[in-house]
Amino acid sequence: MRGWWQEISGLVLPVACGGCGSPRTPLCERCAAALLDVRARRVRPAPEPAGLPVVHAAAVYEDAVRAVLLAHKERGALGLAGVLGQALAGAVRAAARVPRDGPLLLVPVPSARRAVRARGHDAARRIALAAAGELRRSGTDARVVAVLRQRRAVADQTGLSAPQRLANLRGALEVRGGADGLLTGGRVVLVDDLMTTGASLVEAARAVEAAMGESAGAAGGLPVPAIAGFAQPGVVAAVVASSPASFEINRN
Repeated sequence: MRGWWQEISGLVLPVACGGCGSPRTPLCERCAAALLDVRARRVRPAPEPAGLPVVHAAAVYEDAVRAVLLAHKERGALGLAGVLGQALAGAVRAAARVPRDGPLLLVPVPSARRAVRARGHDAARRIALAAAGELRRSGTDARVVAVLRQRRAVADQTGLSAPQRLANLRGALEVRGGADGLLTGGRVVLVDDLMTTGASLVEAARAVEAAMGESAGAAGGLPVPAIAGFAQPGVVAAVVASSPASFEINRN
């Protein structure tokens, strides 16, 4: 109900730019440019956790970009999902630049159930759906495959260090029963709105790779071996934004 009301109220109530607060527009040209007029790049947190797939981000998580993401996720500005999806689509294109047969399979990283209930919507999944639509409009076969779910409760990540976040999320995700077959026949791209330490993407990659390996084994094939310290080469990741330090040129 809350999500429905947020979408309706956004049509009839006065709006302000989700980035800078300018009146009478959900997103001004300057703030939209901060998301869309940039080239998606590879990002790497420091320290870079073992098991992190190659990640591309559309924008730096600061100023207007930070405000827009928070407005969408925490304040229910659901009308911003479209432009965030466009930005994510650019990161997905960069992440999946190696041609492969089959569609792009966008796998959203799920938030904690209590967070989704509190917000009234699943931000990552909503943006992923918008990104898939943008990719299809540009001629790229893409679909959202929301197969990940939390298998146990996790603590609030706020205030946790990078190692603590990894420990908090380790083993917390799984591919829902019977859904592993949905991960075959295309290029898997993990998607999220934001990367900070990379802990969520490490755990998502682990869960997806485990399911893909089991699916290949059941079909009589062999799972793709992981390279030491890195996720399996078939799984990549894309996010709307990442912390400024992860964009450092000397680390790319």
